[in-house]
Order: sequence, then C-alpha cells, then structure tokens
Amino acid sequence: MAQKRKLQDKYFKMAKREGYLARSAYKLLEINKRRKLIRKGDRVLDLGCAPGSWLQVAEKIIGEEGTLVGIDLKPVSGDFGPNVRTIVGDFTKTSAAELLGGEDELFDVVISDMAPSTTGHGDHFFSERLCQEIIDVLPDLLKPRGTCTMKVLEGETFPDLMRRMKHIFRIAGAIKPDACRDVSRETYVYGIGFRPGRVRVSDGPGDGALPEPAPGWDD
Repeated sequence: MAQKRKLQDKYFKMAKREGYLARSAYKLLEINKRRKLIRKGDRVLDLGCAPGSWLQVAEKIIGEEGTLVGIDLKPVSGDFGPNVRTIVGDFTKTSAAELLGGEDELFDVVISDMAPSTTGHGDHFFSERLCQEIIDVLPDLLKPRGTCTMKVLEGETFPDLMRRMKHIFRIAGAIKPDACRDVSRETYVYGIGFRPGRVRVSDGPGDGALPEPAPGWDD
C-alpha cells in the first residue's frame, strides 16, 4: 500500500513543481498526446473546470489564437490569459448562448473532468448519467467533426455509454491515463468526428444509445 501511494504521489509533486493547480493536469496531457483532441487555435469548452488544471493544459495547447471557456459550481482562482473565460454555475442550467459568449461559432472541443457527489452507493450510475447529459447538449455546443472527452466511473452502464459514443462520433474509445489512481474506477471516454444528427436526448441510462441518424453531413 505504501509503495502504491508513493507511485501515485509523483503526479502531485510534479504538479507542484510545474505549476499546475492539480495532478489531474497530467490526465488531459496524456489523453491529448495519445488522441490529439485539442489543437492550436481551437475553441474549447471545459465543463467542471475547477480547480483549473485542465484549463491550464488547454490554454497552453490552443495558444493566443484559441478561445477557452470553463464552467464550474466553484470559482477558479488560477491566472489565465485574456482568451480564457470562466463561469460560476451549473452547466445543465446554463444556456448554450451564455457558454458561447454571444458567438455564433460552436466549440471545436468539449472536455469534462466532472464527477458527481459520491455516496459510495451506485456512484457509477450518476457518473454515467452525467456523461449522457453532456452528450444531450453537444449539438448546441460542439461543431460537426468536433472532439470530446469525459470522465466516467466504470460500472454496469459503461457499455451503454460507449455504444452511444461510438454512434455519434466517427471514432470513439476509452483511456485510463497513468495519473489515475490505481484503486479508482475512473476512465475517460473520447470521441473524434462528432455527428450531431445522430444525437437525441436520453431519458436514462441506455436510452438513446442507437438513435436513427437525421439527414445531414454525417450520412
């Protein structure tokens, strides 16, 4: 157990040394290194952005030409550039117009490191449902052919989420970054090549996994 803790602590120490607000920065760094979801100049939306480590990573990748918006129930105290905007609020109760900041252009990338309040009983159901809610709003936020990654706790409903991801993205899969704690069930699903015409609002776990595609560019 002590050895396991020691191995996990290296990311905490690295974050302190390299100026990241949390060890979770290394999760996004690995995901992006392996799948190239975020690129220079992209418009990125970070759902559940506190404490701000994913904002730090995304800001470095997109550069001054990109745009970054983060929203969380808690305020973010990090020092960010003028092309980064943060909102204190609940993404499920915030309009797409507010997230887009009055711009007509949708986001190139949506990322989420959100997790529901844990109870120790059925947490993975709540986590998977949160991801489903994100998918439900993607047509109003994410460009066709855009990319997305979300944290989820693996459980019985994980296959339902993956089926839906594979239906609405041209490429979809899951990654467990090295920075995830060994004892954690968290993993990250990702999608590349968003097909908005295939999304319908889900009523619950498993529902909406395989909707009929609407006419559009992806057919």
